[in-house]
Amino acid sequence: MPVDTTYRSTAPEIMDDFDMEGEILRDALDKIASINQLLGGNKVTLHGIKTLITSKPKDEVIRITDIGCGNGDMLRTLADYAKKQGLHFMLKGIDANKFTINHAQSLSKNYPNITYTCSDIFDDLSKTEPCDIMLCTLTLHHFKDEEIIDLLKNFKRSATMGIVINDLQRSAVAYYLFKALCYIFRLNDMSREDGLVSILRGFKRADLLKYTKQLKLKSSSIKWRWAFRYQWIIKTI
Repeated sequence: MPVDTTYRSTAPEIMDDFDMEGEILRDALDKIASINQLLGGNKVTLHGIKTLITSKPKDEVIRITDIGCGNGDMLRTLADYAKKQGLHFMLKGIDANKFTINHAQSLSKNYPNITYTCSDIFDDLSKTEPCDIMLCTLTLHHFKDEEIIDLLKNFKRSATMGIVINDLQRSAVAYYLFKALCYIFRLNDMSREDGLVSILRGFKRADLLKYTKQLKLKSSSIKWRWAFRYQWIIKTI
């Protein structure tokens, strides 16, 4: 029976349990990061940041916060890029799972410009620290539509320059291709199940346009990118 991608799934993901820990979770975090690298996902976020900082002087400090940072791979990619380009990035990762944050910290010991905080951003949306750019890479699909609106309203208040969202397209083709990737990368059961649910909780362009209208955004860009994801750049300046 063909998979139905008409509406966003409300099925839970195993990784949504913030108390989860252990080797299975560590393996899942690292495999997700590896697949994202291989398929060019980090480049989608990096391109969005480049778009937002085009007119900024190279010696200006840019504060970037990554919501749902996972094992910190995106932040380390940005730190390496900034070092190579002579830029000054202050990078912060936020995740609600303490085990995940500890793992990210252990992988980022050689990156003095990266810090991490264990926090559930929905505990108190008003407490989000100001930054220049807010990132949300493969994280937004974890939330329901009404939560997404509340979250992005907070991001708009907190980010002085803009927001870069990089998330999955809800697509039957992507769903079946991911099934093949599961065998190639030998993903564990949790990674396989969560990955398929993630795609079904992903977005179509119409979803993002609906959010744009609800948020009354004045400057935003939605583009499809390989591999089956959307890059949504929101300027808040």
